[in-house]
Amino acid sequence: MTAVLALGDTAWSDLPDVLRPATEQTVVMTAVSFALSVLIATPIGLLLVVTAPDGLRPNRLINAVVGWVVNVGRSMPFIILLVALIPVTRSLVGTAIGVRGALVPLTVGGVAYFARLAESALREVPRPMLELAEATGATTLQTMRKVLLPEALPGLLSAATVLAVGTLAFSAMAGAVGAGGLGDLAISYGYNRFDNTIMIATVIVLMILVQIIQFAGDLAVRLAGARR
Repeated sequence: MTAVLALGDTAWSDLPDVLRPATEQTVVMTAVSFALSVLIATPIGLLLVVTAPDGLRPNRLINAVVGWVVNVGRSMPFIILLVALIPVTRSLVGTAIGVRGALVPLTVGGVAYFARLAESALREVPRPMLELAEATGATTLQTMRKVLLPEALPGLLSAATVLAVGTLAFSAMAGAVGAGGLGDLAISYGYNRFDNTIMIATVIVLMILVQIIQFAGDLAVRLAGARR
């Protein structure tokens, strides 16, 4: 952090120097973990849909195992997940604090969360469309790539918007264990040092970031729907 804050309320004129590095850390944490979550969870969602009893390639065992793993990840409160993954985080990125230390639990939590959202979006594609693709000689992979994913794109983008907002909230929560960013700023200075100015300012910045994410997500959904 570029500024050292004393006990009490910070002057509003000093806020840009205080908020800028914390906001940058939050944006990095959110963007990187969001991208990794989508890249990892989308194939898992596809696997859940394809191996379902009414899927393209039903496989009860694979579907049950993958679904169980996803449910375990979703059932853990994020603050517990943060602590539980400390050994894994240290082995992967060398630290359990700071921006790097937050990426692993944020990604793991995001994968479990988005896998089910992706599954729901993919299930919205009418079954006859998939059967028609297979009837024309398309392989399962081709059907997923050329029919299932394109048709489900608006739903996937809407789910990704929900994930992005959730990841932003989780990144703020990660500040409770020294992950940096706006959450850490709010706890360390806004709460622990009774600095109302910092507390109010971090809430305002988080609200602005949520509005930006939601606007961008809604625009992407509209554009994807218009191209179908």
